[in-house]
Amino acid sequence: MVRGVMGFHAVLQNQWTRAQVESLVGAGRVDDLSRRLCSRMSFGTAGLRAPMGAGFNRINDLTVIQSTQGLYSYLCRYFADFSSRGVVVGFDTRGQEESGCSSHRWLAKLTAAVLLSRDVPVHLFSSFVPTPYVPYAVKKLRAAAGVMITASHNPKEDNGYKVYWCNGAQIASPHDKEILRCIEEQLEPWSASCWDVGLVDRCSLRTDPLTQINSCYMDELASLCFHRDLNSSSPLKFVHSSFHGVGHAFVQQAFRVFGFPPPIAVPEQKDPDPNFSSVRCPNPEEGESVLELSLLLAERENARVVLATDPDADRLAVAEKCGWKVFTGNEMAALLGWWMFFTWKENHPEPADAQSIYMLATTVSSKILQAFARIEGFHFEETLPGFKWIGNRIHELSKTGSRVIFSFEESIGFLCGDTVLDKDGVSSAAVVAEMAAYLHNKNLSLIQQLHNIYQTYGYHVSKTSYVVCNDPPTIQRIFSRIRNFDGSGSYPKTCGGVQIVHVRDVTTGYDSSQPDLRSVLPVSRSSHMITFTLKNGVVATLRTSGTEPKIKYYTEFCAAPGQRSAPRFCLSETYKQTAKSS
Repeated sequence: MVRGVMGFHAVLQNQWTRAQVESLVGAGRVDDLSRRLCSRMSFGTAGLRAPMGAGFNRINDLTVIQSTQGLYSYLCRYFADFSSRGVVVGFDTRGQEESGCSSHRWLAKLTAAVLLSRDVPVHLFSSFVPTPYVPYAVKKLRAAAGVMITASHNPKEDNGYKVYWCNGAQIASPHDKEILRCIEEQLEPWSASCWDVGLVDRCSLRTDPLTQINSCYMDELASLCFHRDLNSSSPLKFVHSSFHGVGHAFVQQAFRVFGFPPPIAVPEQKDPDPNFSSVRCPNPEEGESVLELSLLLAERENARVVLATDPDADRLAVAEKCGWKVFTGNEMAALLGWWMFFTWKENHPEPADAQSIYMLATTVSSKILQAFARIEGFHFEETLPGFKWIGNRIHELSKTGSRVIFSFEESIGFLCGDTVLDKDGVSSAAVVAEMAAYLHNKNLSLIQQLHNIYQTYGYHVSKTSYVVCNDPPTIQRIFSRIRNFDGSGSYPKTCGGVQIVHVRDVTTGYDSSQPDLRSVLPVSRSSHMITFTLKNGVVATLRTSGTEPKIKYYTEFCAAPGQRSAPRFCLSETYKQTAKSS
């Protein structure tokens, strides 16, 4: 308990979290206190993310101060010019009354206060912004790092601390581990100044980048617009929901950049609401069940396409009127990948030019971009799950003169172009609108074009879902059983009666398809991920989420061009049975 008690008196500076601790102590809830005070958060695929409230494994005033002190210490060691470059700080609209934690009023201002107390310039946005604005600002302002206070699409109880490196991509190893080590080195707040949010208003080292960054972002967004005249005359109508988050005003601006009138906003969801009052969960990836208000409004307004950004506007869900088809992330990536290459070819007609461009996807996402690349002659690469891997790979490729024109992850995270090194729901919404308008002018719907794509490049049939598991030991047992299925170190040999021909386990670094049995993808011991390749062409992956208590599974059958039949069994049930029996 010693580690947890360090800084305990600091927790009590917040009257709301103090009340939580006192209530737990009074009720004798020792186990709950131990969980809160005897473990700490670690960086996942989207930084630090946890419920708000009292405790060292939760997001609160103290843990944000500790995280920022560790970030400051590491940046001081890494950058000789840190004191002139500074840090970008942004925030979303989350907040929790019972813990006194809000993204802006406390957490973002506390982040800034720690840095300002050490004479570090802070570019703190004066109002909430989409998450992509922070990495964009880091590059534009040449800052040493960026911090975004957000939990994206997580439940309302959660918040997070997302860190970007100087290249504009999320931090990856070794920076994440080194920052955590620096946090551990000094858990006590340096001084009373760390708690002084008034520094934000008094200190001349604090600047507000909102106007400059918003203007530059919208100017550069225009580079993704190819048919503005067609957009301005299109009869298509769009509905947009911002899911009670930050996206409303920014998507409206993006539409104007592309020549469209603003999309019709879902009135119940356009304004910020940290309780996400009109949805059972603030994740548009859940599909039709959380898009009900959007679809009803679209019916009333005779709108053809529904666009929904998640609360921090880095993800985008899309639905089209045809009995209302809600596209999966993989399906929308097929459309956006086709569109980005199609518009690129309009300006680069020579086939040899394709050798200089790339598309990227996470390894659990559809292989449809790989099929494009084989036929069209450009490059395709896979990364580990999480846009931090994509963002850093885009940065590496840019140093060689190569350009990435599209990237995605199956969980409705898309990036058109390479201006931002993270998924971006704002720009993606405008690009989808232009693509839909162009196709409508050709008497095609998005659904019809998706089938055209499959006929050209091969049908890609996928099933992606998850099971919730709040008990880490159970998760450990499930994956241990898979790794020792028929004895120690023996993986399953069949699945659904079909032979498994290859197994890749990036947690251990094993890959049976490689001559040296080593995974080509980097080893990632912080989470579980095992991929099975079956004899019938199905590829299936089982992994733990980096942001939520979920075990996720991904299956896909990739047909050759012209082939339309797919295996008739679904691996999701096999995975569920495996989890249940474990």
